[in-house]
Amino acid sequence: MDKVSDNPLKNRKDSQTALMAVTAIFVTLYLVSNIMAVKVIGLFNLFYFDAGTITFPFAYMLGDVLTEVWGYRTTRKVIWLTLLCNILLVLCTQIGVWLPSPDYLAETEAAYNTMFSCVPRIVLASLTGFLLGELSNAWLMERIKVWTRGRYLWIRTIGSSAIAYIFDSLPFVLIAFAGVVSFRDLIMMILFQYFSKLSIEVLFGTPMAYAAIYGLKRIVRRR
Repeated sequence: MDKVSDNPLKNRKDSQTALMAVTAIFVTLYLVSNIMAVKVIGLFNLFYFDAGTITFPFAYMLGDVLTEVWGYRTTRKVIWLTLLCNILLVLCTQIGVWLPSPDYLAETEAAYNTMFSCVPRIVLASLTGFLLGELSNAWLMERIKVWTRGRYLWIRTIGSSAIAYIFDSLPFVLIAFAGVVSFRDLIMMILFQYFSKLSIEVLFGTPMAYAAIYGLKRIVRRR
């Protein structure tokens, strides 16, 4: 049994600090994933996926951590905060697109404009998939926890993600890349994104979630 500290206010502060840290990393991963998603990676001219696929599953992992440690209501608030941060990203980068640059920085301006002119569409796609996927992921985490009576964390993390990635990958790829890549490549991107995200979740995300949840619960329980 965890030893209760003599200073409950300090423990409560520790819990709030932990929540702030997890939230900050969660939001950052989504912002980074949206910017990285502008680049499409092709492997052997067969598999195509956006670069954000690499970092996105770790954001999902932190969503699992938030739900497991602080519950669905807190996670839902963090999700809406992330939504607002993504909108702010679009507004700020678009202001940068509209503002003029000196003539001698024309190449830099062109590169910036090319990069961030794609971001609004990527963010729109991401926000749609984000809300559908992340909210369903958090809700399923909570429901599976009840069904399994709090046991088998790996079933919750992998099971919720297996369903939620469908609601995320399908609308994201269709909104972000329809009309940009061929229909075949569109289907391949959906399939590759889904299975690669799920594989990263299984191989890396779930073990990291176990470690994070174990450490964070010790902090929260000492309040």
